[in-house]
Amino acid sequence: MSDATERPPEPPVTDVPVTEIDPDAWERACEEDLAAERARQRARQTTEEPGSVAEEFLKLADALAEKVAQTPIAGTAVQGAVQQLIAQAKAGVEPVIERNPEVFEHLASAGSELLAAYRAAVTGQERRWTQGAEGDSKGSGEKSESSSSEHIDLD
Repeated sequence: MSDATERPPEPPVTDVPVTEIDPDAWERACEEDLAAERARQRARQTTEEPGSVAEEFLKLADALAEKVAQTPIAGTAVQGAVQQLIAQAKAGVEPVIERNPEVFEHLASAGSELLAAYRAAVTGQERRWTQGAEGDSKGSGEKSESSSSEHIDLD
């Protein structure tokens, strides 16, 4: 027989006696890691404060142009055309941003208002659809005929 099978394994060498090991060490280490991660996220968020709507729009245009340059679309001709279109749109918008940066603030708030109005219309229509399905049951045993399409008035 070999020596490895005849001898019992030796306990690992540690500086801390087994009786002094902290039972909450794992919990404390997890809390420290979580606190460090939260601090990193706060630092990342504070350094990237959003600018005005006009500045954010220009950042979006730059990001789109960069993404198009990195993504192979149908071919180089199509990719060049898309990049040219983005460059033209950006060139057309930059003078407006320089003269009237508030225009984009107004457009953003108008877009938010339109979205809120659309949500209200859809929510109201969904409510009518669900109430109509429950309220249409007739007590005389007649089957209610439902239409497959319905006109939705958004005015």
